[in-house]
Amino acid sequence: MSARLWSPATGVGSMPGGDAREAAKTVTGSFDGPEEGMPHLAELPARGPGADMIGRTAGMLVDLYARVEPSGWRVGDRPGRDTRRARAWLGEDLDALEEFTQGYEGPLKVQAVGPWTLAAALELRNGEAALSDPGACRDLAGSLAEGLRAHLADLRRRVPGAQVVLQLDEPSLIAVLRGQVKTASQYRTHRAVDRQVVEDTLRDVLAVQDGGPTIVHSCAPDVPFALLRRAGAHAISFDFSLLTERDDDVIGEAVEGGTKLFAGVVPGVDGGLSDPAGSVMGVRTLWRRLGLNPGSLAESVTVTPSCGLAGASPAYAREVLAHCVKAARSLADNPE
Repeated sequence: MSARLWSPATGVGSMPGGDAREAAKTVTGSFDGPEEGMPHLAELPARGPGADMIGRTAGMLVDLYARVEPSGWRVGDRPGRDTRRARAWLGEDLDALEEFTQGYEGPLKVQAVGPWTLAAALELRNGEAALSDPGACRDLAGSLAEGLRAHLADLRRRVPGAQVVLQLDEPSLIAVLRGQVKTASQYRTHRAVDRQVVEDTLRDVLAVQDGGPTIVHSCAPDVPFALLRRAGAHAISFDFSLLTERDDDVIGEAVEGGTKLFAGVVPGVDGGLSDPAGSVMGVRTLWRRLGLNPGSLAESVTVTPSCGLAGASPAYAREVLAHCVKAARSLADNPE
């Protein structure tokens, strides 16, 4: 995947508040062109059910519908109020992004929940997670793929100069692989899903991009880098603070194999920020430990917040995105 398709900095997905135009203005105005950063379609979960990550993606599904129950999102027979609300908010966000990307040319990122986190969160009619039923998992992944295909086509129509980048959010992936997702009773856990099945399903969903750039994001520990690369992810987005030296070998293999690292190094909740060079000091240290060429840093790493910014104040969210740009510039100017 050509380095020109990526940008030095970007956001993860969620933003604070409920004003779609303000969020779109922030995620586009924080970067002075794609050479500084990649704008993204903001998610605003503060608006309530349907704007949350599960509800938003459930609203994209084709021939599958979901509604809000006290226990969470549950599959329903027909599109109801919750589905209509999720789709309306997504349309509002797309309208706002379109307004602020007139004439834009460059990478533009859109996020959706991946098939395994969706299967772990979305309940069947019996109250158990879709994860409990292999057939339901297949149907869900197929519906998600069709919905994403239409969503990506819509975004390309709205911003014809954009190179659309697809990010799948998979925070529950490790729990799925390890059999740690609890049943409805909370007393047991669903059995672990075979790694090959997980990989094949992710590959099928990522294939909606037809070879275009893809990212898988997880801000949970122990991100399965090798599995995600085999599934076809061109980039992997993660919370850098959760890496351990156990991850060194797979990180080194990923970099040498051309996988882009979206390193979450800037705190996503309000607090003091270090100087930009300090924010990426750990990345430089990792590069030295792995014996990688410092000159490859800027090409291999995109700087992001550690996770979404929904819990931040609007002012801090703006500050964080600007800080990511400065930190990325520090990596490029002083890689060693």
